[in-house]
Amino acid sequence: MVSLSADDSNGKLVVGGLRDMISNRWLEKRKPFWVRLEALVDRSRRGVSALTHSELQELGLLYRQTASDLAAVREDASNRQLATYLNQLLGRCHNLIYLGHKPKVSGIVRFYRDTYPQVFRETLSQTLLAVAIFVFAGIIAWVITIHDPAFSYRLLGPQMMETIEQRKMWTESIVTVKPLASSGIMTNNLTVSFTAFALGITAGIGTIWMILVNGLLIGVIGAATWKAGMALQLWSFVAPHGVLELPAIFIAGGAGLEIARGLLFPGMLPRKISLAQAGGRAAKLVLGTIPLLIVAGLIEGFFSPSGAPVVMKFGLAAVLFCALLVYLFGTGRTRPSLSLTANSAP
Repeated sequence: MVSLSADDSNGKLVVGGLRDMISNRWLEKRKPFWVRLEALVDRSRRGVSALTHSELQELGLLYRQTASDLAAVREDASNRQLATYLNQLLGRCHNLIYLGHKPKVSGIVRFYRDTYPQVFRETLSQTLLAVAIFVFAGIIAWVITIHDPAFSYRLLGPQMMETIEQRKMWTESIVTVKPLASSGIMTNNLTVSFTAFALGITAGIGTIWMILVNGLLIGVIGAATWKAGMALQLWSFVAPHGVLELPAIFIAGGAGLEIARGLLFPGMLPRKISLAQAGGRAAKLVLGTIPLLIVAGLIEGFFSPSGAPVVMKFGLAAVLFCALLVYLFGTGRTRPSLSLTANSAP
């Protein structure tokens, strides 16, 4: 803390060795408030929960008063040491007030247990629209590939098509580098999901394009492997991780479409507010896909390309998909809390 003292010989205040034109009376009057504010901040190093309701109110009042004091002190260039002290004190107080409680594990659990399923259901129409776009693109690509084999060469490239025509799965290389492959798969899926979400700001055009491209690829690969007699190999590989990976990408696409909805169709709200609200819901949606993509990446890197029986792979896919449906549609149905009504009383 800065040293505050008075020099009675010349009637001026000495602050940390610097002479100040501020009167002793003003300083002595304000000093107890600064000391009190510093004491409250020191008590709250572990969060504002250490303070009572009345102390929180006092903290806010002292913060505003001290900010006003700092403005007055800064008017005199000779009071730099006192100004530095007050500025640092206000900085600590600002962080305490605006950062609030430190994140807790219980908050993360509550988000995934209650908040995320609720937000998913509220924006279900956007996710279903993403699914419809993906399926439409996949069907179109399948039909074109069946009637025009050259289409698959243009989209997949000759090297991959030669591998398919030799009835070999291009995923065999994953088995030899499982940890590295799993990490790369997770990174790629997260990139796709966050990009689909972020491109919602292009009025949804970028998001729709990404969904279309992914739908086209799965349609072409599905048709090409079916023609080569490798359909079972493909889908037994895709199923274990795809039941988590594809829904996560659909949800991320729905998040991008939710941003586009808030931008294009604000309704009765100002467009800025509508976009902010939609963006908040979309951000929660895409954050909730991270655990799904991590689990999907682990399965795709270690289990999907393995020599496990086909029945086991499809069985795992069925269990995971049912668990996902139960989670998204069967959890987070908490009753409205009455605490808001109680807390709204003056």
